[in-house]
Amino acid sequence: MSASADHVKALLRAHADQDDDLFYSIALQVAAKSARQGHGKLAVELRELIDAVRKQSHAAAPRAVPTPVVQPRGELSSLLTASYPKVRLDDMTLGREIRGSLDRVLHEQRQRARLERFGFTPVHRILLSGPPGTGKSMTAAALAGELSLPLFTIRLDGLISRFMGETATKLRLVFDAVAKTRAVYLFDEFDALGAERAAGNDVGEARRILNSFLLFLDQAPSESLVVAGTNHRQILDNALFRRFDLVVPYEPPTAEQAVEVIERRLAGMDTTAVRWATVAERTAGLSHAELVKAAESAAKRAILGGADVIDDRLLLGALEERHALRHA
Repeated sequence: MSASADHVKALLRAHADQDDDLFYSIALQVAAKSARQGHGKLAVELRELIDAVRKQSHAAAPRAVPTPVVQPRGELSSLLTASYPKVRLDDMTLGREIRGSLDRVLHEQRQRARLERFGFTPVHRILLSGPPGTGKSMTAAALAGELSLPLFTIRLDGLISRFMGETATKLRLVFDAVAKTRAVYLFDEFDALGAERAAGNDVGEARRILNSFLLFLDQAPSESLVVAGTNHRQILDNALFRRFDLVVPYEPPTAEQAVEVIERRLAGMDTTAVRWATVAERTAGLSHAELVKAAESAAKRAILGGADVIDDRLLLGALEERHALRHA
């Protein structure tokens, strides 16, 4: 029997409390424990059964979306924040290669049981690297939305600075949650691990933090997605890259993508008078986030001016403001 006495008691409590999320989470723990003990067939059967029951209960439920998980409690609440994103990949402007990589992640996660039946695990440890504002955090949210999973966000820079001397212990708590609750876990500001080493702290606390993270990452179960986002890939330790199943590089948008970002944000406005070729020439160097802010600025000025029409003057002016802020 792979389930421990504690697992059995926890399953009974969850059932009595009608807490489906907790019940499935504990059941997945039992499956993971079975796999670690070499009972691969049993682990696959348990996961397939859990997925089948989940689909059946979701189909029978009157709600359009799953019920959000309970917010983190106790000490865990100071380490991460929880949300239940509704964003999807189709809501984002992504390059073909990036979209292909993310579609692969989703496909393997949805076919997790089939892969594990043959002794393989789906992609579940992902590193997103690129300049700020290029969509890394939104990608994590979209993956959660596509898989109907909660998103737990961990700010590594804040965790390291706030719990200096205890960071490894706090990381263990987070990765315990990774094993217990199926979700997307976003480790934001991931370059904080590399920054500590680059600052000359190659021994002591920084080394313990890095080694602990690598150990916990290696042990992370495939039921959850562990996503790390970094703005400074060049300062990360090479050992980190080898631990991820997939590394996805992000770049500022092309002129064509920039226009798409702006058009998406202005979907509720009249943009028929905009000369998009002219606009595209002014977008070079701006990130996705900066383009969104420029579009919002132009839209608000139009609305407060009593119109729902966006013209070149408003939009180009807003883009110039974003360029000026970059060089301020």
